[in-house]
Amino acid sequence: MQWEQEDRLSADMVARVVARKVAEAARPGGRPLAEVINESLYHERERLARQGDGSGVVSSDSLFLAAIRKELPRAGRAQEILLLTRIVERYAREIGGHFNPLVYGLATRAIPVGLSVVLSGLSPLRALRNPESLVRLSHQVTLVGDREWLGRLASRGTLVFAPTHSSNLDSVVMGYALYRMGLPPVAYGASIHLFNNPIIGLFMRNVGAFAVDRRKTDPLYRESLKEFATLTLESGRHGLFFPGGGRSRSNRVETRLKLGLLGTPLSAFYNALAAGRPSRIFVVPCTISYPLVLEASTLIDDYFQEAGRARYIIEDDEFSQVRRWLDFINALAALEQQVVVTFANPLDPFGNDVDFEGRSLDPRGRIIEPERYLLSRGTLREDRERDAEYTRDLAHRLSASFHAHSVVFPTHVLARAALRVLVRRFPQLDLYRLLRTLTPDTPLQLPEVESETVALLDRLQQLEADGRIRLAPRTRTGSGQLIHEALRSFGSYHIRPVVERQGSRLTIGDANLLVYYSNRLDGYGLAGDSSLTEVPE
Repeated sequence: MQWEQEDRLSADMVARVVARKVAEAARPGGRPLAEVINESLYHERERLARQGDGSGVVSSDSLFLAAIRKELPRAGRAQEILLLTRIVERYAREIGGHFNPLVYGLATRAIPVGLSVVLSGLSPLRALRNPESLVRLSHQVTLVGDREWLGRLASRGTLVFAPTHSSNLDSVVMGYALYRMGLPPVAYGASIHLFNNPIIGLFMRNVGAFAVDRRKTDPLYRESLKEFATLTLESGRHGLFFPGGGRSRSNRVETRLKLGLLGTPLSAFYNALAAGRPSRIFVVPCTISYPLVLEASTLIDDYFQEAGRARYIIEDDEFSQVRRWLDFINALAALEQQVVVTFANPLDPFGNDVDFEGRSLDPRGRIIEPERYLLSRGTLREDRERDAEYTRDLAHRLSASFHAHSVVFPTHVLARAALRVLVRRFPQLDLYRLLRTLTPDTPLQLPEVESETVALLDRLQQLEADGRIRLAPRTRTGSGQLIHEALRSFGSYHIRPVVERQGSRLTIGDANLLVYYSNRLDGYGLAGDSSLTEVPE
């Protein structure tokens, strides 16, 4: 039965996408199907050229594309529809083919033990011998949010969780957080290369993940992906996706969100209304805050390399190294540091607040009917430009929520303070030239950094009072203790300490990581920071 439902989702996705393209081609001035197919062939050939042709998957794609290319010139309209269908069906198998509903329930029940093993840095054998050690996990992941409210909304509609994205650990952390919050399992899109990871891939294949290949630039693929995500919501499955797309390589809190998948809640809401089975969909902003980030070194190095910015997938970062996982988790445990997951107030697909009962509210707190947003002269009507504007409103609300609930750790404050001092010392240098100038012999006087830390803390406390950011408890301990905590953190995990103390001065061990952790405070309008944000995202 469950397999039939999954097959039906894929079949419905293919039918919708193909029907839409056929209808567009039939309209005056519409794109011919042959042009749509040729566009797919072009994008896929470009992708294969970038990836090379050394794996079985790539070779299979090459043979498939060659067959389509051979048949297309002689194809009539019926054959063009068939070729288009074959392309979309291939995308459907890749996107939805990893979900195994037969073991869905079993895997969900195994989440707390399995994720405890992963996030506690324990071997399975040690976990079996000492089950009490798994309790450590509850002390390393702190959850903030109204469980009763979210649980009530889950019983009245479909939840879509939209978290920030700093690390590949986010998928694991969110799975554990949802379980701890007593919330239902979700379907979610995950980068296709993660399915090959022997640890996390086991969970992804069995707990609702569908594959997303960000290397694919074919508009038909993206449309297929969005349609599949929309159908999962229409079917009543709760969902999760990272609206920022890939991991934030700069470590900035996301502001430029991907409007494609972000529009799926609205599309699902519209389709349900059009089908005469209205249902509520609620978008829940989630902020995941880390004092240290597992893949920080690789992410920031990639960010600073012009060629690296074009890489959609990094397959050789710290996430692929089990030893680095253990180093990261053990560092957090030794420092008694916590990852904080914040579930913020839910929104409707248009970016409006909702109340405890799931009713949409206008900016003055008055109850409104979201269905009216989709009416034109009293009739339900699809309007892509109008809906895109609604989705931009939702993106703006999400970004504001991400910033307001981002947790500031001592590592962020010390990195920002030290970078401010350096920028003042070398005012003639842009950020790239400054990074090339810094060496371990470039000292920072501790009193100067401490003075900068005091000023920065004062401003951050004002922002927290205004509800625009949150400070971790250890960030409120005063400048001296904060610097001590940050230095301990920086020296506990990264191969090269980001900042070290030598007597009455500090030295920079890794300038790129200094910028990486400082960047978490971008976007808050901190005075004197204009010169620290010259490198675009």
